[in-house]
Amino acid sequence: MSFEKSGESLDGMSLVLDTELIRYKWRGADGSFPDYEKLIPADFNTFVSFDTNEAIRAVSSLKVLSDNPKAYPIDLSIGNGKVILSNPDDKGQAEINADTQGEGKVRLDGSYLADALRACGGMVDFKLTNSYSPMLFTADGYQLVVMPMMTNETSEAMKRDKAEAEPVAETQAEPSEAEKAQAVAEAEAVVKADKPKRSRKRDKVAVA
Repeated sequence: MSFEKSGESLDGMSLVLDTELIRYKWRGADGSFPDYEKLIPADFNTFVSFDTNEAIRAVSSLKVLSDNPKAYPIDLSIGNGKVILSNPDDKGQAEINADTQGEGKVRLDGSYLADALRACGGMVDFKLTNSYSPMLFTADGYQLVVMPMMTNETSEAMKRDKAEAEPVAETQAEPSEAEKAQAVAEAEAVVKADKPKRSRKRDKVAVA
């Protein structure tokens, strides 16, 4: 086992494993991973725990029914102790048992979902905030963030939540007639107080 310079456009080292018959080489590159933790929502509304093996079989069956096996969206509906996986065009549906807390629905790219399930393996914990925020898969300390697919329903939900989160400007009440009259009187009093006083000079006449 050894390391050697990759010698390609990307600077980095390659891991080399030499055996008596075959030489294995894995390319590497220098760099830093993006700060993915900023993508993870602080709060979740839906929590699910299920077997990835059952979920992978369900995803595979839906992939066969899809018109495009290379790009096939899958809807996940969560609640009442189960996860329902279905094609958006209602061509197929699969149901798996799960430990659920809360309810939710989200659409994912089928290939991304399958990759996430294979990477986690065994039992996986799935956390969801809403249909448009990043979701989190966790298994044995391993964390994987997956972005959902946007739909018309998802876009409307995002606009609605954004509008509800914006602070509502407080409207000032219209002053009453008495308050208006008092304000005018106070303004006139200020003007009179600031007005300069005129002094009259009297001519003195001397009498002989």
